[in-house]
Amino acid sequence: MARVVVVGAGIVGLAVAARLADDGHEVTVLEKEPAVARHQTGRNSGVIHSGLYYAPGSLKARMATAGAASMKAYAQRRGVPVRTCGKLVVASDDTQLPGLHRLAERALANDVEAALLTPEQAREHEPHIASVGALWVTQTGVVDYPGVCAALAEDVVAHGGGLLTDTQVVSAAERTDGLHVQVRTGGREHELTADLLVACAGLQADRVARACGIEPAARIVPFRGEYATVREPAASLVRGLVYPVPDPRFPFLGVHLTRGVDGHVHAGPNAVLALAREGYTWGQISPRDVLDTFSWPGLWRMGVHHLGSGASEVARSASRQLFARSVARFLPELRTEDLVPAPAGVRAQALARDGKLVDDFLVQRSGRQVHVLNAPSPAATAALEIAAHVVDELPQP
Repeated sequence: MARVVVVGAGIVGLAVAARLADDGHEVTVLEKEPAVARHQTGRNSGVIHSGLYYAPGSLKARMATAGAASMKAYAQRRGVPVRTCGKLVVASDDTQLPGLHRLAERALANDVEAALLTPEQAREHEPHIASVGALWVTQTGVVDYPGVCAALAEDVVAHGGGLLTDTQVVSAAERTDGLHVQVRTGGREHELTADLLVACAGLQADRVARACGIEPAARIVPFRGEYATVREPAASLVRGLVYPVPDPRFPFLGVHLTRGVDGHVHAGPNAVLALAREGYTWGQISPRDVLDTFSWPGLWRMGVHHLGSGASEVARSASRQLFARSVARFLPELRTEDLVPAPAGVRAQALARDGKLVDDFLVQRSGRQVHVLNAPSPAATAALEIAAHVVDELPQP
């Protein structure tokens, strides 16, 4: 049995902690917020992805496909609301048809159940959606991810683990008798001793790695995704999940429509560079975070290639009319006044020094530590699979 400190009580950290606790280890979860799932996990669209979009053989592809099944099974077993509703990916014009067919090929490569549809067949699933072709993805679903996190936290405690909220990692050092982890709780510092440390710190992942003496392989750059609630009667035009064909140059899936487990329909997200790692509005600005982002050479190298698309995202953020127009491409009956601003999320995207977005999950191991440095979507879907992978990566104490 090992003493393990897990940093971060989002869905990945809690899944790791629950698995370790179930295996009989002594687990302590550290969370800087007053409750679990306060950032990426609690602010996403609630979708269980099928594994459709990801490069064949990648961690994302393998873990999302397996995770779609394991997440549904866990939610059902623990009484968390979950529903398999399928997803319609639509091509709005002929220029998007090649991308749609590439998605169909990728679905086949990733063992994802999907079928190409004519416009008439697409309307059988979503009568109000306009398209020149579509892909129906059978196993996509929706779930209450904060509810999953609450259940995982209960599992940790039930197996003898601890959850310390309002607790932030200050530093960690490896010594002969184990890891010495300095933490701050309510302004007071104290030390924990452990055999192993697993960090799943999301938006703070690279900073936690550095605090623990590890040089991270990439810098976290925050992208805010803004949502709108579709109010009635327009919401009744949408049965389930409707996505555009994504731009293959980006890890973002484009503004889409999602009917969640609560029955509400949301449109979004867009993707704009946030001025704070936990900046959910334009008014939230952190000088430290801005300096971190704009001093990273990778940001400028990425910007050279994507300046136009980035400007378009900012314009759509500033204009509800432009935001509505992007949705109306495939839902023509939608009007600007049908959209009401909803809480935003921030995606923790790892960016390499050469300007390339880290496309796959990134796990870095050093000594007695394992750091999950890139776990954006579909990490919530794949959380239980990521947990199994991380536990396998842990060294013997």
